[in-house]
Amino acid sequence: MQHQADASRAAGKQGGAARAAFLRAPFLLTLACAGCMHQMSPGRTSPGAAPSPDVAWTPPAEAMAPPPSAAPSPAIPADLLANASNWGLVELVDLALRNSPDTRVAWARARAAAADLGAQRGAYYPTAVFQTNASKTRGSAVGGQFTFETTSYNPYLTLNYLLFDFGGRKAAVEESRQALISANWSHGAVLQDQVLKVEQAYFQYVYARALEQAEQAAVKEAQGSLDAATRRHDAGLSTIADVLQAKTRLSQAQLALETVQGQIQTIHGVLATAIGLPANTRFDVDLPVNDIPLQEAAAEVERAIEEAQARRPDLAAARADIFKAEAHERTVRSLGLPSFTSAFNAGRIYYSPSGLHQDTWSGSVLLTIPVFNGMTWQYNRLKAQEQREEARARFDSLQQQVTFQVWNSYYNLKTAAQKVATSKDLIESAQQSYEVISARYKAGVGSILDLLTATSDLEGARAQEAQARTDWFLSMAQLAHDTGTLWRPQAGATKGSP
Repeated sequence: MQHQADASRAAGKQGGAARAAFLRAPFLLTLACAGCMHQMSPGRTSPGAAPSPDVAWTPPAEAMAPPPSAAPSPAIPADLLANASNWGLVELVDLALRNSPDTRVAWARARAAAADLGAQRGAYYPTAVFQTNASKTRGSAVGGQFTFETTSYNPYLTLNYLLFDFGGRKAAVEESRQALISANWSHGAVLQDQVLKVEQAYFQYVYARALEQAEQAAVKEAQGSLDAATRRHDAGLSTIADVLQAKTRLSQAQLALETVQGQIQTIHGVLATAIGLPANTRFDVDLPVNDIPLQEAAAEVERAIEEAQARRPDLAAARADIFKAEAHERTVRSLGLPSFTSAFNAGRIYYSPSGLHQDTWSGSVLLTIPVFNGMTWQYNRLKAQEQREEARARFDSLQQQVTFQVWNSYYNLKTAAQKVATSKDLIESAQQSYEVISARYKAGVGSILDLLTATSDLEGARAQEAQARTDWFLSMAQLAHDTGTLWRPQAGATKGSP
């Protein structure tokens, strides 16, 4: 007996050692595999990484970008295509607003917000769900002497309706409504930004064309000076130095003209891009020839600031964001309050093969009282409160920026108007000086240096006048943008104030 017990204990020990070895085997195998792995498997880590820090990664074929498809040609109305030699600013703005992807993005965002509002208003309606199920039961009784089989079908309709939730449903709808208002105002801001972009490119192009005309006049005058110097030299009234200086001035004028003509092509590409067309699209624009209405800059700056506070679409969007944040706070607060819902269920059960059926219905009113969820409601409410304060702070910051922008653009316009008036006086005096000195030189009195200086002064005066006119137009467009009146008048700001 003792021998058998010893044998049993030995067998138990051997069995325990075998079980321990079996349990240790996976762990030891894992360690062995980890020790043997010195590098990542290319198959398991495909598409892998670069082999070293100084070598670029070679992408596989499926990771390569597909070849770009041909971009669709921008839409140009037939009437503009037939008359592409005198596009005005109105036509350019119209093309830009049609072709700009920024306006499409803003419009799509506004339409998405409108759809979201429609979805939120669905909370005021009951929800209806139709369901059906089928079951088959098979059993036996009395030791298998009797068997039975039943098939049933149960279609039913369930109606649920929220009765009361302490304003949560109303706040959620108001939040979506204010989001829609903000998106619409943002769309208006994008329109104004796009119009300003086109006007800036347009007036830069107009300036380049005006500068080209000034340089052409300078070339003509330099040629006249050279002709006069040549005649005086042929008559023995001047030296060859006069002719050489006049030739130098003519070359300088021609170089300036060629430089401006090259700039015109560059600015033409900028203008084409601004209106959403390829840079190589051939068209020309009307050049404004009327006098600048300087009296339009006479409005008081305080009135301009008040107008900006009322009309700026980005400011109105920021105001709507405050109302949206306040509504969101009410929505979050309602989640921690009780709610009442009602439910109605009606259905019919069909039994086969008997052909019998059973009608069922039920109605209920459910009171839900939130008790505890790990302080999630409280922290969400704190988060909503801080988001409301963030929206208020953004509005205050933007309000200050708007005031500064209007102040800055208003006085830039005043300065530009003064520069226009001064440049007119400058070009008149420079023109008179050139005519007097040119006549004296042709009459044999005066030096070539005086004539070349007068020519250079007249050229500079023309360039300054073109720049002053351009600055005035750009300043006027910027002021209209900063006051929110660059685009068509808006319907008015949202009622209420933050």
